[in-house]
Amino acid sequence: MSHAHIDHCNDANAVISAMTHDGLDKNGILIGSKSFMVGTEGERPYLTRYHRKCLDKFLSLEAGNTIKFGKDIELRTLRTKHRDPTGIGFKFNSDKFSIAYTGDTGYFDDLIDELRNSDILILNNLDPFGKTDGDHLNSDDCVKIISAVRPKLAIITHFGQKIIEQNPIYQARDIQRKTNVQTIAARDGLVVDPFNLSASLKKRQINVE
Repeated sequence: MSHAHIDHCNDANAVISAMTHDGLDKNGILIGSKSFMVGTEGERPYLTRYHRKCLDKFLSLEAGNTIKFGKDIELRTLRTKHRDPTGIGFKFNSDKFSIAYTGDTGYFDDLIDELRNSDILILNNLDPFGKTDGDHLNSDDCVKIISAVRPKLAIITHFGQKIIEQNPIYQARDIQRKTNVQTIAARDGLVVDPFNLSASLKKRQINVE
């Protein structure tokens, strides 16, 4: 859980309940921002005490923390610039590929360094070209980031009303044209297999419909 805004964490307790059969089958590890896990001054945590008990482990992390899962996967939390000051992004590294997710963030100078060496880059792109609120990325920011990071695949998501009105698919096409990096607009139900992707992208560009 990247941060404690309701459009990102509203269903967390319901998902925990579903995956643990309402606590009968205690399992799972939940990683999240401080605001979501334990709350902040004047704000209660979204994760309930009951649902904490359903999990094997829950970790409240800050930007710059690193966790290892077994021998093959490392998770590093990334800095963000957002209304939730404890918000984080995530970067998963393995010996086959790396995936970075920005979380909700505005553009800041060190963001590119946070995202470097990512094979798949997932960007929360709220606004289209020419529109910004400073707390989220827009398509101009995505062009700047993708051009510098040079991932094998970029995925834009978290669309606001303005970008929906202009059609996220067209925004993705323009970003791809400006960066020469394959860029797709996320949709409900989109599935990308990173294991197949990491192999296929060494040979050719893929087409995701």
